[in-house]
Amino acid sequence: MLSIVIPVFNERKSLPHLWKEINHVLSDASEWEIIFIDDGSSDGTTEYLVDLCKNNSVAKLVQFYRNFGKSAALSEGFNHAQGDIIITMDGDLQDDPEEIPHLIKKLEDGYDLVSGWKKTRHDPWTKTFPSKIFNIVTRLLTGVKIHDFNCGLKCYRQAVVKSLEIFGGRHRYIPALAGQKNFRVGEIVINHRPRKYGKTKYGGLRLFHGFFDLMTILFLNRYTQQPLHLFGIFGLIAFIFGLVSEFVVLYYKFRIGDPFSKHIALLIFGVMLMVIGIQFFSIGLLGEMMARTGQGQENRIKEIISSS
Repeated sequence: MLSIVIPVFNERKSLPHLWKEINHVLSDASEWEIIFIDDGSSDGTTEYLVDLCKNNSVAKLVQFYRNFGKSAALSEGFNHAQGDIIITMDGDLQDDPEEIPHLIKKLEDGYDLVSGWKKTRHDPWTKTFPSKIFNIVTRLLTGVKIHDFNCGLKCYRQAVVKSLEIFGGRHRYIPALAGQKNFRVGEIVINHRPRKYGKTKYGGLRLFHGFFDLMTILFLNRYTQQPLHLFGIFGLIAFIFGLVSEFVVLYYKFRIGDPFSKHIALLIFGVMLMVIGIQFFSIGLLGEMMARTGQGQENRIKEIISSS
């Protein structure tokens, strides 16, 4: 079974065209469903989707009370998706449904997630330039070698979407999150179309938000179970510099004869660094205690294979 998950927010004019295109592409498919997540629309999108879902058995609507963002919408869509293969796409007509069979074909080559690559984009430079920076930095820091992490058009195996926790701004890093769990991530070039109706929902600040989300993901991946390995490094560096500062003050005192008052600033600075180092160690130890308490809660199993 194929599930298509589409988060929408104020896309009333686009949806009739999108529904028609998807039906055309999947006209020969034996079993499929489409799940719309209405993320607090106020332009008539909700009313259109309610009517659509009442008259089409393959369509389902998940309606939010207000706008919660794309991560929340995708998370709910994944929870409701019943297909063995899940497609995600945006509702603004920029993602071409004709690419769905190509994504599925690539997935069948042994991948767990296939992401679209908008190699030729029809967006203003205010979106394309930050996006290029975002993708380069993410590719370098995560080690997942794809060109377009934030493309809305993706194809997943069910095991991937059921194992990921998507919240905040983590939808931008789904390929990276999947790569952290050793799922095989692939990419194909897709047709990207100009926006026909409405306007983009994302502003320039998303680059900064995305950077903080990336730091969170990298931290959670590497240091969730061993936080002292991170905080201990900072603590050790601070403590050593503080200790060296104190030895310098003692050298001036006992070898050169300078009074402590002459180097009071260095003395205080050294004590401050040592205190900061101890605090970092304390934070790391508290983190280790919390990590041990939470062990066993994360889903570690990708699949179970048995002959029975």
